[in-house]
Amino acid sequence: MASSSLRSVSSLLCAEDNISVFDENDYGGGSVLLADTWHHLRHQNREELLWQVPQAVSEEYLVLMVEKECDHLPCHDYRHRLTNGDLDFGARNHAIHWIQKVREQFGFGALSAYLSVNYLDRFLSSYELPKQRVWTMQLLAVACLSLATKINETDPPLCLDLQVGELKFVFEAKTIQRMELLVLSTLRWRMQSITPFSFIDYFLYKVNDDQNPTRDSIMRSIQLILSTVKGIECLAFRPSEIAAAIAIVVVRETKTVHTEKAISLLNHLVEKERVLKCVKLIQGLSSKDGFTNKDTRSGSVSAPLMPQSPIGVLDGVCLSYKSEDTHAAASYANINSSSHITSPDANKRRKLNNNNNNNNNNNNNNNNNNNNSHAAPA
Repeated sequence: MASSSLRSVSSLLCAEDNISVFDENDYGGGSVLLADTWHHLRHQNREELLWQVPQAVSEEYLVLMVEKECDHLPCHDYRHRLTNGDLDFGARNHAIHWIQKVREQFGFGALSAYLSVNYLDRFLSSYELPKQRVWTMQLLAVACLSLATKINETDPPLCLDLQVGELKFVFEAKTIQRMELLVLSTLRWRMQSITPFSFIDYFLYKVNDDQNPTRDSIMRSIQLILSTVKGIECLAFRPSEIAAAIAIVVVRETKTVHTEKAISLLNHLVEKERVLKCVKLIQGLSSKDGFTNKDTRSGSVSAPLMPQSPIGVLDGVCLSYKSEDTHAAASYANINSSSHITSPDANKRRKLNNNNNNNNNNNNNNNNNNNNSHAAPA
């Protein structure tokens, strides 16, 4: 049974530069998932925006996504655990800030950043990181961003290259990849999450009197969606409710929209009272962050809006891997080894020591040469 289980997991593993994740080398191994799987996942249902799909088809997709969106959310008590101090609220905020900075530096799409936080929240709600190991949250953030970019980016960087910015530790590739496997196992391989991006283009279309959303409205919506991950207030709402509220707020900035009438157009997908509460929350986020239509026209948010698979490719393909949860403990046992973690300061000291040793060797060689040149001939 164990060998069969290992073969099933290894069938979804692939190499970064053709090296298996289980191989030992200077960089600690390769990537996590089969390249064909990532390629299929990235391009599933991405040829068109939802509002360009026939009306009946998009309605079916949306209903299905609403039914499945709760499968891609943190546990119900997660927000409460963050507020009462059971989970480290500050460490989460620091991780999200780092993810956003790396996204800006590499030019990743907005969906990659959002999915990274989604993975992080879902993992923290299901798996308790050891509090005595301060580096675990940073490692989790790197692993979540690495997984998200492999799904959404055309040319994702190596996991080693993601370690930029204000980091206290630098991890080897094999350590990051083991953490990726732990995240995948804990989330039951459900990585194609239903997010507000899954609904926003259609909701903009409906709220705006069945007119295709403009580029400005889409970019404005992206800004607001990204702003929802910074705090924890929006954890109380579903992605469909957040998307509905954002669509109403965005369209209302350019034309008169009656909120309750707009919600009635989406009644078959969302609950009126919950969306009304979410609209107030989004309005507060909008005024707090100071977003303007000028920001969207200037292109300050560079993120292609791509609809996701309504059912999640990995959900269907990897249902058989739910039994692989036993790999989580084993994976984390390997991660705990401090030999795979290096402080940037330690790297600097090592380089400095190497330079000093080289200089000493050069000086010794020069002294020997000088002595030989002054020696009396026999």
